[in-house]
Amino acid sequence: MHDPRSLIVRALLLDCAGQLLILGFILWVPPLIGWPIGGSNLEGQGSWLLFSLLLYPFLGWLFGSYTVLRWRRLTLSVLLQRLVITAGVSVMVVAVARWLINPDDSVWLVYRRVQLSWMLALTGWALLVRLALRRGLLLPDSPRLLLLAHQNEIHTVLTAWQRIPHRQRLSPVDALRLRGRLEQPEQPLLVAVSSEIHRDSSKRSLLESLEMSDPRVVRSVSLLSLFEQQQERLPPVLMGDVSFTYDDLPWASTFSVQVQLKRMADLMVSAFLLLITAPLIALAALLIWLEDRGPIFYSQQRSGWLGRPFTVLKLRTMKVQPADAPAEWTKVGDQRITSVGGVLRRVRLDELPQLLNVLNGQMSLIGPRPERPELEHQLELTIPHYRKRHWMRPGLSGWAQVCAPYASSIEDSDLKLSYDLYYLRHFSTWLDLVILFRTIKTVLKAGGR
Repeated sequence: MHDPRSLIVRALLLDCAGQLLILGFILWVPPLIGWPIGGSNLEGQGSWLLFSLLLYPFLGWLFGSYTVLRWRRLTLSVLLQRLVITAGVSVMVVAVARWLINPDDSVWLVYRRVQLSWMLALTGWALLVRLALRRGLLLPDSPRLLLLAHQNEIHTVLTAWQRIPHRQRLSPVDALRLRGRLEQPEQPLLVAVSSEIHRDSSKRSLLESLEMSDPRVVRSVSLLSLFEQQQERLPPVLMGDVSFTYDDLPWASTFSVQVQLKRMADLMVSAFLLLITAPLIALAALLIWLEDRGPIFYSQQRSGWLGRPFTVLKLRTMKVQPADAPAEWTKVGDQRITSVGGVLRRVRLDELPQLLNVLNGQMSLIGPRPERPELEHQLELTIPHYRKRHWMRPGLSGWAQVCAPYASSIEDSDLKLSYDLYYLRHFSTWLDLVILFRTIKTVLKAGGR
């Protein structure tokens, strides 16, 4: 399975190339046949050209025309729908911008016939690009994923693997069949070998054959490495008793530059967001009060750095609960959520007061989401390695929040922890930026809960 982000980057670059090629066609070919669509040169069109070139990939990202590349099966109807929506909204946005700015008539890039011709051709180009990428025409062959493990391990591994939909199939293989594949590999192979197999002396010669195979055709990895590479998570059930320690983490160094950059970004971005969202917070506060005349803010104890409790402040999105009400999971269609609260949760405006927790160092912008101590006690007893998520300050958003559904059970929390553990082990400024942009997309699409 190819890295989903590499597919997205390739599609993005090819879309940009397609935009320029189609624009060149519009610019030079129609005048040759006596049917010009726009002008004969791009003089004075620079700002509109840049706007159009950036608008299409942004809307494609927002409406999911790149996200479909992650799917195991590419549904043609859904792909066409997303490409058509992207092209249609692009034309409408340019039309609105033209109406607001009212450029000179010499700016022919914003003509309706130019935009329609451009987007129609670009939709066809983008469709071909995505189909080609998913069929491997523009990429090397994807390796077949094989699992070499004992019978008592296979069910556990496959259950963890299948928690994530739209991924490549992981096929169990026994020693005899694997030896035959190694002798005459029909396609590249990626073999995940369990720790018990590594300890099995009867499999030593097979493992040596794996190690001596051409790494360009056959590669072997541990189970955890397989999940890291293919699903970007670390299932707790597969980590065993010995895994990474705090000293293995990217920010363990006292003078880590990335840690200093993260804290600096927390302070600057939080202050900026509080400043520009103050009117939205004030409007939300008014609507909350008008709905039921109850309190505007809601404070709650959460677990922070090393499990130490701290108080978070949120805009209230639920009906006022009795002081002795037990801690409960929030579920789909939860009747406790108010009408205004439902809107605030979808666009995550209810989280904005937590920027104050970021400023005082109790939280970070990006990190594992803090959980209620009452719920965490049960999670720590049930899910192995749960306490490791406290090795980093909790965040407003995190890798688990942008990759997994909302946690409403122990099983959901186990899945989220697998993403939190991956984030702990692979923390970087680049990963934080990926999380930030995916969070922005969730907010713009009102996809929160």
